[in-house]
Amino acid sequence: MTVERADLSAVAEDGRASLFEGEPRTVYLSLSADERIPEHTHPDREILFHVLEGEIDLDLDGETHSLEAGEIARFSGEREISPSAATDARALVVLANGEEA
Repeated sequence: MTVERADLSAVAEDGRASLFEGEPRTVYLSLSADERIPEHTHPDREILFHVLEGEIDLDLDGETHSLEAGEIARFSGEREISPSAATDARALVVLANGEEA
Protein backbone atom coordinates (compact mmCIF):
# COMPACT_ATOMS: atom_id res chain seq x y z
CA MET A 1 0.00 0.00 0.00
CA THR A 2 1.24 3.46 -0.91
CA VAL A 3 1.79 6.05 1.81
CA GLU A 4 0.02 9.32 1.08
CA ARG A 5 1.04 12.58 2.72
CA ALA A 6 -0.61 15.99 2.98
CA ASP A 7 0.87 19.40 3.78
CA LEU A 8 -1.45 21.52 5.93
CA SER A 9 0.53 24.66 5.08
CA ALA A 10 -0.69 24.29 1.48
CA VAL A 11 -4.41 24.32 2.40
CA ALA A 12 -6.83 26.48 0.44
CA GLU A 13 -7.18 30.11 1.51
CA ASP A 14 -10.76 29.61 2.74
CA GLY A 15 -9.48 27.24 5.43
CA ARG A 16 -11.17 24.09 4.12
CA ALA A 17 -9.56 21.40 2.05
CA SER A 18 -9.95 17.71 1.28
CA LEU A 19 -6.54 16.27 2.04
CA PHE A 20 -6.70 12.98 0.11
CA GLU A 21 -8.60 11.47 -2.80
CA GLY A 22 -11.00 8.63 -2.06
CA GLU A 23 -12.04 7.08 1.24
CA PRO A 24 -12.12 7.85 4.03
CA ARG A 25 -12.72 11.50 3.23
CA THR A 26 -10.29 13.61 5.26
CA VAL A 27 -10.92 17.35 5.63
CA TYR A 28 -8.80 20.09 7.21
CA LEU A 29 -10.90 22.87 8.74
CA SER A 30 -9.61 26.27 9.86
CA LEU A 31 -12.05 28.69 11.51
CA SER A 32 -11.58 32.23 12.80
CA ALA A 33 -12.99 33.10 16.22
CA ASP A 34 -16.81 33.33 16.07
CA GLU A 35 -16.94 31.73 12.59
CA ARG A 36 -19.68 29.10 12.23
CA ILE A 37 -20.40 26.44 9.62
CA PRO A 38 -24.17 26.20 8.93
CA GLU A 39 -26.06 23.07 10.04
CA HIS A 40 -25.65 20.12 7.71
CA THR A 41 -25.47 16.33 7.69
CA HIS A 42 -23.20 13.67 6.21
CA PRO A 43 -25.57 10.73 5.65
CA ASP A 44 -24.11 7.23 5.75
CA ARG A 45 -20.89 8.50 7.37
CA GLU A 46 -19.19 8.00 10.71
CA ILE A 47 -17.33 11.15 11.73
CA LEU A 48 -14.20 11.77 13.79
CA PHE A 49 -13.74 15.45 14.63
CA HIS A 50 -10.25 16.15 16.05
CA VAL A 51 -9.50 19.68 17.29
CA LEU A 52 -5.85 20.42 16.55
CA GLU A 53 -5.69 23.99 17.87
CA GLY A 54 -8.04 26.37 19.69
CA GLU A 55 -11.58 25.70 20.88
CA ILE A 56 -14.63 24.65 18.88
CA ASP A 57 -18.25 24.43 20.01
CA LEU A 58 -19.63 21.48 18.09
CA ASP A 59 -23.43 21.62 17.82
CA LEU A 60 -24.94 18.18 17.19
CA ASP A 61 -28.72 18.14 16.81
CA GLY A 62 -28.86 21.39 18.81
CA GLU A 63 -26.72 20.06 21.69
CA THR A 64 -23.37 21.86 22.15
CA HIS A 65 -20.16 19.95 22.85
CA SER A 66 -17.19 22.20 23.65
CA LEU A 67 -13.92 20.73 22.39
CA GLU A 68 -10.38 21.97 23.03
CA ALA A 69 -7.12 21.22 21.26
CA GLY A 70 -6.31 17.52 21.54
CA GLU A 71 -9.91 16.39 22.02
CA ILE A 72 -11.73 14.13 19.56
CA ALA A 73 -15.46 13.53 19.10
CA ARG A 74 -16.97 10.58 17.22
CA PHE A 75 -20.57 10.64 16.00
CA SER A 76 -22.96 9.63 13.25
CA GLY A 77 -23.09 11.81 10.14
CA GLU A 78 -26.89 11.50 10.27
CA ARG A 79 -26.82 14.12 13.05
CA GLU A 80 -27.14 17.85 12.25
CA ILE A 81 -23.64 19.29 12.70
CA SER A 82 -22.66 22.95 13.04
CA PRO A 83 -19.14 23.70 14.30
CA SER A 84 -18.45 27.18 15.67
CA ALA A 85 -15.03 28.52 16.67
CA ALA A 86 -14.83 29.90 20.22
CA THR A 87 -11.26 30.99 19.35
CA ASP A 88 -9.21 30.77 16.18
CA ALA A 89 -9.19 27.02 15.64
CA ARG A 90 -8.07 24.18 13.39
CA ALA A 91 -9.54 20.69 13.13
CA LEU A 92 -9.06 17.48 11.19
CA VAL A 93 -12.34 15.82 10.22
CA VAL A 94 -12.47 12.21 9.00
CA LEU A 95 -15.69 11.06 7.31
CA ALA A 96 -15.71 7.29 6.93
CA ASN A 97 -18.29 5.08 5.26
CA GLY A 98 -20.19 3.26 7.95
CA GLU A 99 -23.13 2.92 10.23
CA GLU A 100 -23.98 4.79 13.40
CA ALA A 101 -21.80 3.83 16.35
